[in-house]
Amino acid sequence: MTFLKSRKYFILLLLAVGIGVLDQATKWLVLRNFHLHESVHLVPGFFSLTYIRNTGAAFGILADADAAFRVPFFVVFPLIALLAIGAIFHKLGEKDRKLSIALSLVVGGALGNLIDRVRFGYVVDFLDFHWNYAYHFPAFNVADSAICVGVAILMLDMAFAPEEPEAKGEDASASL
Repeated sequence: MTFLKSRKYFILLLLAVGIGVLDQATKWLVLRNFHLHESVHLVPGFFSLTYIRNTGAAFGILADADAAFRVPFFVVFPLIALLAIGAIFHKLGEKDRKLSIALSLVVGGALGNLIDRVRFGYVVDFLDFHWNYAYHFPAFNVADSAICVGVAILMLDMAFAPEEPEAKGEDASASL
């Protein structure tokens, strides 16, 4: 089956490019219309759009690390992760839509944030959930959302996947 006729690769192309475009478009809107740290309260006491620059990983991890380490790390590590995901994706069966979707979401999100890191040296975050403006969940973006949903699908699939049948010739009591 050729690359373009393959359902799993069609899913990958559609979702990864779609997430990447949506992520970059929303970030462009934030960059064009907000000043750094500016907020617009959409649901008072619960949800705001707030322009944040995240120089770290998820939730700002390693944000205070030296830039000489941080910048190359946050460009090289995602590239290695994308190669690993690509290898796993290639081994997926054609009919494994759930895992194709999950990995495609992760790829799209990783690409969206990688574009920011290469362009700016940081990731643009803007979705700001909080409780009465005092307790904030770390700000995030469309790419982060896609990664989290993709990883959640993978985790649920692993947690609820049917058990593998035992290999022939193995005695079930031997594992007790």
